[in-house]
Amino acid sequence: MKSIWDNDIKLNSKFNLLNKNIVTDVCIIGGGITGISIGYELFKKDINFVIIEKEKICGKTTNFSTAKVTSQHSIIYNELAKKYGMNFALGYLDANNAAIRNIKDIIDKENIKCDFKLQDSYIFTQNVSDVSVLKDEYKTLSALKFDDVSLINSIDINIKVCSAIKFKNQASFNPVKYTLSLANIFYSKKNNIYERVDVNNIKKKKDKYIVYTDRGTITAKYIVIATHFPIKDIPGLYFLKMYQNTSYVVAMDIGDKKFDGMYINYEEPTISLRALEQNNKTILLVGGNNHKTGDSNTKDRYSMLEKLAFKLFPDGKIIGRWNTQDCITLDKIPYIGRFSRYMKNVFVATGFNKWGMTTSNVAANIICDLILNKPNKFAKIFRATRYRLITNIKASYYMVNQSIQSMIINKFKIKKENIEAIPNDTGKIIKINNENVGVYKDLDGKVYTVNPYCSHLKCLLTFNSLDKTWDCPCHGSRFDILGNVINSPASKELK
Repeated sequence: MKSIWDNDIKLNSKFNLLNKNIVTDVCIIGGGITGISIGYELFKKDINFVIIEKEKICGKTTNFSTAKVTSQHSIIYNELAKKYGMNFALGYLDANNAAIRNIKDIIDKENIKCDFKLQDSYIFTQNVSDVSVLKDEYKTLSALKFDDVSLINSIDINIKVCSAIKFKNQASFNPVKYTLSLANIFYSKKNNIYERVDVNNIKKKKDKYIVYTDRGTITAKYIVIATHFPIKDIPGLYFLKMYQNTSYVVAMDIGDKKFDGMYINYEEPTISLRALEQNNKTILLVGGNNHKTGDSNTKDRYSMLEKLAFKLFPDGKIIGRWNTQDCITLDKIPYIGRFSRYMKNVFVATGFNKWGMTTSNVAANIICDLILNKPNKFAKIFRATRYRLITNIKASYYMVNQSIQSMIINKFKIKKENIEAIPNDTGKIIKINNENVGVYKDLDGKVYTVNPYCSHLKCLLTFNSLDKTWDCPCHGSRFDILGNVINSPASKELK
């Protein structure tokens, strides 16, 4: 499963392997766009830091993004204004608009070649019943004095809509080129990025923290956890405050045809559209059709997206398919700031709700200011130690119910079955000698078995027939058929 950005990692990633103990001011755990953006801000302030990454820099969520740099985060501003007030909604809007400007300024200042393009962004509905929702959103944005918004009745692509909201001066880019270029700016001078480093624990010792890894220790006054889903459960309890969502992308070569703008729909299933220029061709990215990670119904997730792509460009050619996971918070606001009230100098950035390209810059500025003990006008909006678990009742109920099913009820529903009865290229949990066993048979009939309980919090896994993985419906951990960890929060392999 390769993304359209994958080759850029192979061409540009060339960082250290940790082979010693290190003492520094700040240790950033996680080498995606967020960790690297934080590093860049610290580098500008001449603060000593190291970045450690479990796999390759940009190798996970950043590499699988559709890379929209936007403050149009679906329909959110009217909801924020109703729940928390107009000033809160304005702060969220200002923070993301500032991030777009910051990213553009960084690209211009550092002369980064990452296909950055200013363009319009649209959210649309095809349902008459949802037109009022878009109207209310537009009224709120107008009341916030946002000049770059308009309410329209049509869009410039072959999709009939009932209404749409247009944001001007949004952007898109190549996320891997951008992130690796940022990394190389300070790595060329500091030599302070380490790949293939697996963190085992974080402990406090006097006024410092020690990060224990499989390749040595890192002692630092400040720790930043920028690992997509936090690798430490206690005392932050982020596994109770968010879940993971899987979405899908197909890439279509549409040749010399043009496609301007970025689009997403309001209703379900989600449809997301944007294009990029690559090797003198236009590549259309069609994303969406998402579901909570761990849902066993993964069949035909790409087919709807491909059907739409061919409707828009009948002569196009599908050149790539991939999926990605995003952390979704229960109150729809990312967690950025202090990891816990009980760990003073440990910070976190997570729960970006599918908008991590923009939010990564918001996080970089907030966390850098917190380390420097400087005020940041947006810090309170994204405060990571807040508790608003029941503001999204539907999501909260769904997450709790599914966790109870996976942790308790479903474990007693497994039936005895012979391995021979399982078809080839199929995975299933069956009972063998009164034990639940995860069984996968490959196309040739070779059998792979695992302990089917997530190594994170022992939820019963489900088999993902699309990717041939074992997925956790509680918190989104994923494992390959050999039991190796693919996605956190799990850190230990399955037996």
